[in-house]
Amino acid sequence: MSTIQHDSGMPLLTVSQLDAWYGAAHILYGVELEVRRGEVVALMGRNGAGKSTTIKSIMGLMAKWKGDVTFMGQKLSGRQPYEIARAGLGFVPEDRRVFGDLTVTENLEVGRQAPRRWPDGTQAFAWTPEDLYRLFPNLGEMRDRAGAYMSGGEQQMLTVARTLMGNPFLVLLDEPSEGVAPVIVEQMVDMIQALKEQGVSILLSEQNVHFAQLVSDRVYVLEKGLIRYTGSMQELAENEEVRRSYLTV
Repeated sequence: MSTIQHDSGMPLLTVSQLDAWYGAAHILYGVELEVRRGEVVALMGRNGAGKSTTIKSIMGLMAKWKGDVTFMGQKLSGRQPYEIARAGLGFVPEDRRVFGDLTVTENLEVGRQAPRRWPDGTQAFAWTPEDLYRLFPNLGEMRDRAGAYMSGGEQQMLTVARTLMGNPFLVLLDEPSEGVAPVIVEQMVDMIQALKEQGVSILLSEQNVHFAQLVSDRVYVLEKGLIRYTGSMQELAENEEVRRSYLTV
């Protein structure tokens, strides 16, 4: 596959006029967003708003979609998910998908990709298992445990760590705080802040407003497949009308 080129003045990820369907059901309508280097962007909305569908469309996992998705200057349309991952776009699915028969260490090795360089030649941060055990101490204490014998929160951490072994430039995080204990959520906050320090960008699909506020720079709010609001996270925190209209249950 050709080398991904990137102009540091451009967004890493640009999504334009994205529509998507499940069968005959039209889910997304002209979604537009962008993520820049070292930025954490939240994609927020209620259940069924289209957050996960947006993430899956970007990753090439939707059977039926149209629009323009550009990552580091190259179009992703027509690419297979494994090609997109090799280009440096990581994906952490909501349903985790750890390998139950493999140990923590073996799960991490499955995700390993070679170190990367930014197009200007600078070395991107290259993750090692030891880095990840420091980031997620729980995983370091269960290196030889099979994935099937871990709690949901531990599996969530393992899925994130396995994705980071691919040394992605940008990570798509789908509902990371969903159904996990508060202590795990705290570790997720620490993890996202650590990634940001290393220059990794994140597009975060999330319903938990408090969690998103702790880690995000900007936000897009989806409702019924349409972007209804975009702004800084601080602006959203101060806009009770938007939160009440599109985020409260």
